[in-house]
Amino acid sequence: MDLYGWFGKALRVNLSTGVIKEEEIEKTLMMDWLGGRGLGTRMIYREVPAVCNPLGSENKLVFAAGPLTGSNFPGSGRFSVSAKSPLTGTIFDSNAGGTWGVRFKRCGFDMLIIEGAASTPVFLSIKDGAASLEDAGELWGNDVFETNHKIISILGKDVSVACIGPAGENQVKFAAIMNDAHRVLGRGGLGAVMGAKKIKAVVVSGNKKVRVAHPEKMDLMVYESDKWIQASPITSKGLPEFGTPVLVNLFNELGVFPSYNFQGSQFANAGKISGEAIAETIYAGRKGCYRCPVQCTRMVKIGASTIPGPEYESLWALGPECGIDDLTVIAEANNLCSQLGLDTISTGVTIGCAMELEERGLLKTGLKFNDAVGLLRAIKQIAGREGVGDLLAEGSRRMADSSGFSQYSMQVKGLELPAYDPRGMQGMGLGFATSNRGGCHLSAYMVGPEALGVPKMVDRFSTGGKAGLTITQQNINAAVDSLIICRFINLAVSEEYFARALSAATGVDYRPQDLYRIGERIWTLERLYNLQAGLDSSFDTLPPRLLEEPIAEGPSLGKTVELKPMLAEYYRFRGWDAAGIPTPKKLQELELEEYSC
Repeated sequence: MDLYGWFGKALRVNLSTGVIKEEEIEKTLMMDWLGGRGLGTRMIYREVPAVCNPLGSENKLVFAAGPLTGSNFPGSGRFSVSAKSPLTGTIFDSNAGGTWGVRFKRCGFDMLIIEGAASTPVFLSIKDGAASLEDAGELWGNDVFETNHKIISILGKDVSVACIGPAGENQVKFAAIMNDAHRVLGRGGLGAVMGAKKIKAVVVSGNKKVRVAHPEKMDLMVYESDKWIQASPITSKGLPEFGTPVLVNLFNELGVFPSYNFQGSQFANAGKISGEAIAETIYAGRKGCYRCPVQCTRMVKIGASTIPGPEYESLWALGPECGIDDLTVIAEANNLCSQLGLDTISTGVTIGCAMELEERGLLKTGLKFNDAVGLLRAIKQIAGREGVGDLLAEGSRRMADSSGFSQYSMQVKGLELPAYDPRGMQGMGLGFATSNRGGCHLSAYMVGPEALGVPKMVDRFSTGGKAGLTITQQNINAAVDSLIICRFINLAVSEEYFARALSAATGVDYRPQDLYRIGERIWTLERLYNLQAGLDSSFDTLPPRLLEEPIAEGPSLGKTVELKPMLAEYYRFRGWDAAGIPTPKKLQELELEEYSC
């Protein structure tokens, strides 16, 4: 099979039997699903029962690169992992940058399927086209940094390591998979799935060349895209100079920067933890992923150590969400989450929920807002499932449910919400409520049109037209997650360039509308899986606080999320029925007739 952009090969590893085998991927399958999230979604739907225990042997992990992974296109160093989430029960994908995705692709594979469960700890080593399972008994119990260091010291510096820490081993419901030590497949608890399967790490090293069908056309797309990136104030100035924390002051001024478990929509000391504050105090340089012109990672100096600093979501979750305004503490907490293998968003929001429950006298957690020592202690307790950490390790929904006060859990479908108060951005509220992953800002980054003016500014308080905008973002983002490209590139470069780069890489003619269609196909299949798992339209909602409690002060004063009219329009525009189920006509239109709920 003569292929460009793709290798057309998958590696299947059965941990129960130890059997490793190569499989061919049909070209039409790759053309229809691209790679990354798309291939992962299709494989999970086909092979993982929607009603299975996410921590049981029936669940599978699908690591997938995309047709642009390893090319020269900006932001193309990413890879995706898909599985059924132990936190949400939904189909789930997460992606990360660094070097792992490129080195995996250069092993000659587009996809890795890990199934079954090992009886004792193992790690998987893939070098070029050869793969083997190795004993990981001496690595089990090590944190992420120790694991990364030990494997590299044994196998050499030309490898990339994706591994779990103690949180994954202890099957914390929001444990992360960490690659290149500090890069994070954070959301949904995919690290817990690795822990349940007793696979400590996947180590890759490859030198195979990824062929491009039309090198000159690709070079042109790279040149043009780099120009757009340099022309955008966000990707040429804001993110390179201040990293993602550049958003702190802006969103605080808009009154959409949550604090104290979303009890407030502003934080009094936001200026102390902003991107500007980092630049003036603890900044020590910047880094980026493979083929990244933005270089958004802040390196910070904490004591004698220089470490990657917290990005916007982590800074918020471990800061204002818990009432903390000390940059040093937040940076230490962020680094600790990386070391132990925890999703910072779910960690911070779960701790913030525990703090509110404690202060209301509803659940004894020993945690209170503004308690920096308690924050750091709780992170360690969660990863080790020690004391109250065992309850917090289940996530905020299960923790709050245990006390009978689920309304204080700030989550959708079990996934803790990120750093945007949707009462001040109606489209963001719809995006949260309808996301197939749960409380996710990346499925539809409505912050773009509602706050940043990308691609154009719309009225953030209006519900009109938000269903259409949300659907458009959800569809194109599903395709971008399958190519697979960093979302920051999407802030400056349009899907026209993505389609032309994909055509240059693969030799297959793609247009922007093809990407939208592929994205809609992926989104719809994810919806069908979730429906089979029991997540009907009643799960397309938000915490009562956001629907019923108006913002008490600031620029978004008096606002709640007016979800009901937007949701009804969303279902209609999607071609779903009033119960949120894709109609036979829509399935036929997307060539998904063989799939059903």
